Amino acid sequence: MIAELGHAALWLAAALAALQMASGFLALRAAEGSEIAALVRPSAIVQGALASFSFAMLLWLFAVTDLSVKLVAANSHSLKPLVFKLSGTWGNHEGSMLLWVTVMSLAGALIALIERRLPDRTMNATLGAQGLVALGFYAFLILSSNPFERLPVPAPEGLGLNPLLQDIGLAFHPPTLYMGYVGLSVAFSFAVGALLTRQVTPDFASAMRPWVLGAWVFLTLGIVAGSYWAYYELGWGGWWFWDPVENASLMPWLAATALLHSTSVLASRDALRVWTIMLGVVAFSMSMVGTFLVRSGILTSVHAFAVDPERGTFILILLGLFIGGALLLFALRANTISEGQRFNATSREGALVFNNVMLSAILAIVLLGTLYPLLTEAFDVRVSVGPPYFNPVGAIFAVPMFAIMAIGPLLRWRQDRVERIRPELSLFAALVLVALIGFGIVANVAILPLLGLALGIGLAVASFLPLRGRSLKRVPLATWGMVVAHFGIAVALLGMASESAFSREKLAAIEPGQTTQVGPWSVTLSDVVPVAGPNWTALEGRLSASYDGSEPVALTPQSRRFWAPPQQTTESALSTRWNGQLYAVIGDRSPDGRWQLRLWWKPFVTLIWYGGLLVALGGALALVGRVITDVRRRRIAARIVERRSDREALA
Repeated sequence: MIAELGHAALWLAAALAALQMASGFLALRAAEGSEIAALVRPSAIVQGALASFSFAMLLWLFAVTDLSVKLVAANSHSLKPLVFKLSGTWGNHEGSMLLWVTVMSLAGALIALIERRLPDRTMNATLGAQGLVALGFYAFLILSSNPFERLPVPAPEGLGLNPLLQDIGLAFHPPTLYMGYVGLSVAFSFAVGALLTRQVTPDFASAMRPWVLGAWVFLTLGIVAGSYWAYYELGWGGWWFWDPVENASLMPWLAATALLHSTSVLASRDALRVWTIMLGVVAFSMSMVGTFLVRSGILTSVHAFAVDPERGTFILILLGLFIGGALLLFALRANTISEGQRFNATSREGALVFNNVMLSAILAIVLLGTLYPLLTEAFDVRVSVGPPYFNPVGAIFAVPMFAIMAIGPLLRWRQDRVERIRPELSLFAALVLVALIGFGIVANVAILPLLGLALGIGLAVASFLPLRGRSLKRVPLATWGMVVAHFGIAVALLGMASESAFSREKLAAIEPGQTTQVGPWSVTLSDVVPVAGPNWTALEGRLSASYDGSEPVALTPQSRRFWAPPQQTTESALSTRWNGQLYAVIGDRSPDGRWQLRLWWKPFVTLIWYGGLLVALGGALALVGRVITDVRRRRIAARIVERRSDREALA
C-alpha cells in the first residue's frame, strides 16, 4: 500500500506540474488577475507537497526493506545498517531521480510562496518554465524509471548496495549536488521567464541571485564532499581523477560561478544583461549534460549508474527540448534585451567580464576533454584524456583568472585607474615573485605546482585587501562573503599545489614487526588480523606510525570483502596533522609471508577541502547578507508607500 500511495502521489504531482506549466504560460496572454493566473502559485505549492510525500514513501520502503518493491530488492539488504538503507534510497538511478524532482518541486513551491519582487507576468512565466522542466522529469520517472514498481513475487533477500557506496559520504554527496543542480534549474526558469516577458531588469537579477548563490554553495559542498569521499574510499591516494562523472559536476560549478558574478553586477549596477541570461541557460545545460553522462550507460565509472541506453535517449530528448528551446528563445529575443549601463575595461565590471571569459574557456576545455573520448569511441578509436591535457591547458586560463581575482575587487565600479591601486598591485606582484623565486630555488618543483604555490600565497593576502581602511563592523556581510570565498580559493589552490609538489609515495612488502619509511614517517606493521562488520569481513592491518620520532599513532587499513553483493574493497587509513596526511593502504599477502603496503605522505593536502569549505562558507555569508539587505529594502519601500498613503488620506 505504501508503494501505491507513493506512485499515486507521483502521478498527481505530474498532473499539477502540467497545470502549473499551462497556467503559467497561458497567463502571459490573459488579463492581469485572471482566473488562469490565479492557478499558477497554488499548483506549484501543492505539487511540492505531493512530490515530498512520494519521496517520503520511498524512504519508508527502504527503511523497512520492503522486498516486494523491485528497487528495494535490487539496491538494499536486510542486514545493512539503517543509515545505508536510507541513503541507499538515492544510491540508485530511480531513487536519485525522484530526489531530484522532489527538490525541484520544493524549490518551485518556495518561489511561489515567498517571491514577490517580480511583476506578475514574469513570475507566472518563471513558474510555467519550472513546471515544464519538472513535467519532463516526472514523465521520465513514470514512463521509464518507476521507483515504486512491484515484483510479481517478493524477493527472499535484497541484492544489496554497491559496497563502494556503503559509506557516510552517500548521505551527503548526492543530495548536495542535486540541490545545486535544482538551484540552476530555478535560475534557468528565471532566465526563460525574463526572456518571454522581455523584462531583464535589476529586480529580476535580485530575485534570481539568492537561488544562484544557494545552488553554487551546494554544488561547492557536493564537489568537496565527493572529492574527499573518493580520496579515502577508492584507496589510490588521489583527490581528483578527471573522471567524466566528476567533470559532470565541475562544469555546472564553473558556469554557476560565472553566472553568480554576472547576476550580482546586473542586480547592483544594471549591466551584463545578456551575459546573465546566457549563463543561466548554460549553467542548467551543463547540469543536464552531467545527468545524461551519469545515466545514459555510455560511461564506465564508479560514479555512473548502470542503466540502459533507452533511458539515456529519454534524457537526451529532454536536454534537446529544454536547452534547444531556451537557446532558440534566446536567439529570437536577444536583440530585444537592452545593453544596460556601460563601463570601462578598467573597472570592477571589466574584471568580472574578463574572469567570466576565463571561466567559460575552462568550461569549454573540460567539456571537450570529457566528450572527446566518447566521440572517438563512436568511430572505434579509444582515446584517454587525463591530467596531461586538463592541467596545462586549463592553467593557460586559470593563471590570469587568479591574478585578476586578486586585483578585481580593489577596482571601482564603472571606471577606475590602475594607478590608484598601484600599492596593492605591487604587493601582490611582489608576493608572487618572491614565492616563485623562493620555491624555485629551495625545492625542485614543476612549473604548474610552482605557479599554484605563488599565486595561492599572493591571492591569500590580496583577498583581505578590500577590507583595508574600512571599519570592519560596518563591512556588509556580502563583502565578508566575497573575502572569505576568495581566501578559500587561495587556500584550496595552496593545498592542490602542495600535494602535487611535495607528496611522497612508498610501496613496501614487509612482515609483521618490520618498519618502513615514507617522508618523515616511520611505519611499523604490528599485525594483520581478521575482523567482521554488519555485512562484511576484512583483513585489518595494525600499523604504528611515528612522525620524526614523535609519539606513535595507530592506523588500521582494511581489505574488506562484502557478501551482499559480493565484492572486495580497499579501506584506507589516514593520520592527519596540521601539515598534511599520512595515507595507508594494505594489499595482499605474498607467498613468502610479506604484506603489501602502500603509503603516501601528502603535505598540506587537507587545505584542498578546508579551502572548499571556506568557499562554501563565503557563499553562505553572501547569501545571508543579500537576503537581509533585500528584506530591509522591502521594509523601507513598504514604509515609504504607507507614509505616502497616509499623506494622501490626510490631504
